[in-house]
Amino acid sequence: MTVPGIVVLAMLLSAGPVTGQVAEPDSGAPSGPKTEPEWALSASVFTYFTPDRNYLQPTFTADRGPLHLQLRYNYENHETGSAWIGYKFQAGSGIELEFTPAVGGVFGKTDGIAPGWSFSLGYRRLKLYSESEYLFDLNSKSDNFFYTWSELTYSIKDWLRAGLAAQRTRAYQTDVDVQRGLTAGVAFGNLDLAAYVLNLDREKQTYIFSIAVSF
Repeated sequence: MTVPGIVVLAMLLSAGPVTGQVAEPDSGAPSGPKTEPEWALSASVFTYFTPDRNYLQPTFTADRGPLHLQLRYNYENHETGSAWIGYKFQAGSGIELEFTPAVGGVFGKTDGIAPGWSFSLGYRRLKLYSESEYLFDLNSKSDNFFYTWSELTYSIKDWLRAGLAAQRTRAYQTDVDVQRGLTAGVAFGNLDLAAYVLNLDREKQTYIFSIAVSF
């Protein structure tokens, strides 16, 4: 799927109401005007300080009902962007589950197609979040790669969390296949700040700072 094809498909899907719900039978009673689900937007920037190089990794997402759209830069590789479209499934009340399968087009220094997914599982103050993709490189099969980012956090307060983080990436050079470390974050309204330190058992660590806003 080319990037223009993804954009066209996203426009077609977002042109009409997307609710992910089955219509209830007409009871005969007058009903009010039907409302379409609103767009939920978010933007984040991850700042990487690695032994290889320092760089920014911005991400923008747009959700409308179950429809999920995303743009990323410097995620799969340096000077490389990716555009994604997915469908969100949600379930649970005591244990909350959210799963979003998606497909993305990758372009720039790396060109490819990447099926992927993200999911979160929450129970009380404990939350597991993970996002993964398998990149099929269009220029060389030897450059196919599995990317993943995961966090397991515990909310000490409603606004304060801490826990573990791990990632597998080719966005920068590292001699560790899966990088592991610690994370801590704070949330105030629609603003979220987080810090990560990876490879604590190595001579040189990777430090990541993120800021995210939703609106």
